[in-house]
Amino acid sequence: MPVEFDYSICEGCGECDALCPGDVIYMRPRGEADPVNDNLSGTYDHIKKPKVPYLKYTEECWHCGSCRQDCPNEAITVVFPPDMLCM
Repeated sequence: MPVEFDYSICEGCGECDALCPGDVIYMRPRGEADPVNDNLSGTYDHIKKPKVPYLKYTEECWHCGSCRQDCPNEAITVVFPPDMLCM
């Protein structure tokens, strides 16, 4: 997965959704099942936030870092696949 969200520090502000140039980040209601990462659904239920971000189209992420750069809480990590790290 190219983008990881740290739901323990994410405030659900939606900046990442608004700024993503590829339009692959979406906000979903807290506690709603994650169609991509089912292992994450429910892990942030204790956080009182109306919505949380998720990467809807993982294969279409550009790895540009716009979401990470503009996140006010630094709750986003961009993970580069091995084939992008080789030169």
